[in-house]
Amino acid sequence: MSDVLDELVRDQKAGVAHGIASVCSAHPLVLEAAVLQARETGRPLLVEATSNQVDQYGGYTGMRPAQFRDLVYATADRFGLARERVVLGGDHLGPNRWRDRPADAAMTEAEGLVRAYVEAGFTKIHLDCSFACAGETLPLSDEVVAARTVRLVRAAEETAGSGAHRLRYVIGTEVPVPGGADHVLQDVPPTPAAAARRTLDTHRDAFTAADLAPAWQRVMALVVQPGVEFDHHGVVDYRADRTAALRDVLDHEPRIVFEAHSTDYQLTSSLANLVHDHWAILKVGPGLTFALREALFALAAIEREVVPATRLSHLVDVVDRRMREEPGWWQGYADGDARAQRLSRLYGFSDRVRYYWTDPEILTAQQRLLDNLEGDALPLPLLSAHLPLQYARVRSGFLAPRPHDILVDRVRDVLRDYDRACVPRSKEYA
Repeated sequence: MSDVLDELVRDQKAGVAHGIASVCSAHPLVLEAAVLQARETGRPLLVEATSNQVDQYGGYTGMRPAQFRDLVYATADRFGLARERVVLGGDHLGPNRWRDRPADAAMTEAEGLVRAYVEAGFTKIHLDCSFACAGETLPLSDEVVAARTVRLVRAAEETAGSGAHRLRYVIGTEVPVPGGADHVLQDVPPTPAAAARRTLDTHRDAFTAADLAPAWQRVMALVVQPGVEFDHHGVVDYRADRTAALRDVLDHEPRIVFEAHSTDYQLTSSLANLVHDHWAILKVGPGLTFALREALFALAAIEREVVPATRLSHLVDVVDRRMREEPGWWQGYADGDARAQRLSRLYGFSDRVRYYWTDPEILTAQQRLLDNLEGDALPLPLLSAHLPLQYARVRSGFLAPRPHDILVDRVRDVLRDYDRACVPRSKEYA
């Protein structure tokens, strides 16, 4: 599926605002929504696994790259999306998971990580060596990051062998924190143009010095900060007037576009402006599971109105209790008193709830919720009150009034915005 990514770059260089959403989630319902959206639109599907989710040891999802691949392909098969239309990517591949170790030990693990992804058939490889390892201080120099990136590229090329021509690389030293900021943001300055040029020049030189010039020809994107981000309660929106100099960096790069991370919660118009301004790849992850959480909590509110108290799932209470009992995934993302922490914990844009959906107690409560609302237990007036877009689609006959279908459709609302922003259009008239 490297042709899909090559077409994206060709269109951008030809003056066509063509983009693609990168779905960064391992949640089965999110993957189902993404597959259904791609099947309906006829567009390719780009799904990426992040290095803390999926690694050679299992990551926090318990999945190795080959298992994640199988999950995505099985979902595509189940809903009739040809595997040839699915692009698999690895996100933030590098020493992130082993930052507490000395650099060489961490990079040895990162090499194993990259090899596992390439062996599993992932073709879009984002290499992130911007993290400091034990005894190091940030920021790392471009030279250090480039040298480590080249080390991982060599591991990928050796693993791929004769299939290395299918690999497409994404590089960049100015990489937003995976999953959103852990503090309140006042502003997020875009990457200075000079810094972006220095990153490209330093990496190009490192590839050449390492006798990896053919691999440099397959570097398709540079991660830079366009000035977008989100924290617990706010979103920093894209402003095109702040990126004019940065956009000019790509004028002399015939095969490279920008990749934008943390585009979750941007307005559709902002997403379209990003695509117009060379950010051809838009990463989205927490925004998808945030929408899923919204829908689940909305169904729980409906359940309280129509189901006897003795049969209630108490999903929200179960989620909150389990998060408080196992606080490791959210404590650094919630400040203030108990009330403020609860709001951030359950409702924040950082969506720390996503780490808990595999908890056995939460899974049991979720299934009880869905069982309770099957059949005739989902009154239209309550659906209108809590999920008005899904109500409208049910009324129009486009959506079945089933809890499972409603959850998936709510996630697709987010993907619909990305599709509207990414559809190819002439930049002259965009």
